[in-house]
Amino acid sequence: MKKTGKSFVTGAVALVFAVLGYQTALLVHYSAVAKIVADRDSPDTVFVYRDSPSGGEHTGGGTVQHARNSQKYVRKTPLRDPVASKIRESVPPSRVESFRFDPNTVTVEEMLRLGFSRAQASGIEKYRAKGGRFRRKEDFARSYAVSDSLFARLENFIDIPRLDINRADSAAFDALPGIGKYFASQMVRYRRRLHGYSSLEQLLEIKHFDREKLDALREFVTLSPSEPYALWELPADSLLLHPYIGSEAVARDIVFFREHNPRSEWTIKNLAAAGVIGRENAARLMGCRIKSAE
Repeated sequence: MKKTGKSFVTGAVALVFAVLGYQTALLVHYSAVAKIVADRDSPDTVFVYRDSPSGGEHTGGGTVQHARNSQKYVRKTPLRDPVASKIRESVPPSRVESFRFDPNTVTVEEMLRLGFSRAQASGIEKYRAKGGRFRRKEDFARSYAVSDSLFARLENFIDIPRLDINRADSAAFDALPGIGKYFASQMVRYRRRLHGYSSLEQLLEIKHFDREKLDALREFVTLSPSEPYALWELPADSLLLHPYIGSEAVARDIVFFREHNPRSEWTIKNLAAAGVIGRENAARLMGCRIKSAE
């Protein structure tokens, strides 16, 4: 049997020491990280006792002093090493919180408090910066930055507000599924003519806006009360802009009706009975919020 060469033995010993050194380095690294994070989450308060016959003197370096019966206690502020600060930022706090949040607006700092890592929070922020939006809780759950366990803990705290179609601008409408720039601008334009939507079904009055499109966005929108329409106050040139009036002749007849009938008779039903406005448009006007004639 051949003897093992000295070079082989030397190499083997070196390899063993290299492996041990690597493992030791990893252990030291993990211990250091754990210590830094522990100090952040549960900082120790270190007091240095000194005699101070005069009741204490002021020192720099971020120290806090308390004088008590000629004894001075100085609380030391630890030095902020750049590497340690980076580790503190990259590792999420061990004491996580649960509070209501909108994944479309929650800040990175708030996500860290919720238990996301710095990398996860940054990933969500980049997604939003590129125009990404979470319309449902399920959209947030499918994000690569959200683990199943994290979503399970936070699901009941996710609060994605619905879009108010009486307050939103065209950019917000454009973000809705199946809308796009054309319909977004038409939704704003028609809202202006109506002086505010009174029901979601009024969207169907926009050309080519079909039931399928309306049903697709129902779960994402809401409707706040519109401003009452001043049917009994506006002049003819303003009245004709309303889609349920729509012509100069009808607008003039409404003004004529107001001028020749007592205020107690000013109702949409009476406008229809007098032939001023068609019954279909009268029914539509009755569905709108109309400012009282009184």
